[in-house]
Amino acid sequence: MTTSRAFATLGAALVLGACSADKLDITNPNTPSVAAASGDPQALQLQATGLLRQLRGGRGGFISNTGIFGRESYNYTPQEGRNTSNYLIGISGQNRLDPAGFATGVWAGQYGNLRDVFNLKNVATTSTALTAEQKAATLGFAKTIEGLELLYVISTRDTLGAIVEIKANASELAAFVSRDSVYKYILATLDEGATNLAAGGSAFPFTIHAGFNGFNTPSTFRLFNRAIAARAAAYYATSGGGAAAWQRALTALGASFINTAATTRAQLDAGPAHVYSSATGDANNPLNVVTATDIYAHESIRTDAQNKANGSPDDRYTAKIGSRPTRNAPSGLGIASSLGFNVYPALTSNIPIIRNEELLLLRAEALLATADKAGAIAIVNQLRVNSGGLAPSTLTTASTDADVLTEILYNKRYSLLLEGHRWIDMRRYGRLNQLPLDIATGTNAHFVARVMPIPQGECLVRVGKPAPLAGPGC
Repeated sequence: MTTSRAFATLGAALVLGACSADKLDITNPNTPSVAAASGDPQALQLQATGLLRQLRGGRGGFISNTGIFGRESYNYTPQEGRNTSNYLIGISGQNRLDPAGFATGVWAGQYGNLRDVFNLKNVATTSTALTAEQKAATLGFAKTIEGLELLYVISTRDTLGAIVEIKANASELAAFVSRDSVYKYILATLDEGATNLAAGGSAFPFTIHAGFNGFNTPSTFRLFNRAIAARAAAYYATSGGGAAAWQRALTALGASFINTAATTRAQLDAGPAHVYSSATGDANNPLNVVTATDIYAHESIRTDAQNKANGSPDDRYTAKIGSRPTRNAPSGLGIASSLGFNVYPALTSNIPIIRNEELLLLRAEALLATADKAGAIAIVNQLRVNSGGLAPSTLTTASTDADVLTEILYNKRYSLLLEGHRWIDMRRYGRLNQLPLDIATGTNAHFVARVMPIPQGECLVRVGKPAPLAGPGC
């Protein structure tokens, strides 16, 4: 597909590596190949590092995009109204987003990384330098990244489907497949990755950055794999997978790093994260308070926060939201806000990939869906007390499922604020109509987008092609 890049990251990395004193063992570094890379341990390290770097590169945009759609955040750039209009208004009067506008992210970067996953899997399969355990470990690592990147894509495109196949020839178009097929592919790929990791021995044949401390061996990385599988299974359960997918989510959670007894902030925050630094050539956290001064919080986060017994707001609100100089969107495109986020206070703040607190909430969802209402309520109360400082809820097993779900979603909203969940969760449960419309009428009337569009460039290369090459979103 056009957004895939054959060996782009590896090629650049090999050229850089060729300039070092410790030369790469490749005959011609200007024409890298899978065969050449498979015999060089430095090339393997560069590929693995590149996958994590590209995965990190898409995280800020994903959170920002889904935050705007889910009425968590605004991007109130003073001179660029399209950061509001392209997300909340779209094509005026049509209640749809412009496929050539700003709100088409979470696509090219993900498929670029999937191309590099494809290359790493080929390296692992054909390598003459790796042991059987090292091959398994590398494949498990690659398949876990593959499943996560595709989950980002389908969670933003939903009923439009997506592309799961990466062709050996990067110029050859791959077909769109349905949402159901995408989720089945993701879950199967993650399961394969877990099997590979279980056979991967005691160490990877490369080093993983500090954000994966505690998850940097095949066996511990497998806990991360199972956490992502639990998220994917829960998403699939509410997208047609039903009871079997919910049971799959519970099984994956049981094999993940979930700590069901967690009470402290450190225990709730445990999990792999993207790391940032101010070092030359590295990147700052793109959502940090210091430089991301155009990111504002939706005022409903203040009004919807529940109060503790002493009358002060939910601790999660107090910790994550702060005051900022009041700002509005350009040209009357939005409403004013005086709230900012304190979720990422420094240039070097980590951004979580998945945390124990999310796993607990996914478990609450799954328990509710599998008729263990008491278990779901117990988790809700655990987080209300230990994360929010609130009193336990008044829910009982006599409460309706809808009321218990409302409480779960409240806790997901504040526990996972500015981590990329609110919009997806509200769509999964058919509650997008509960998100606020800041401007309900007129030329600049807002609407709540259900999906992000397929980028126009992806569609243009498919003009005149039959389905499934054309895709339902084109």
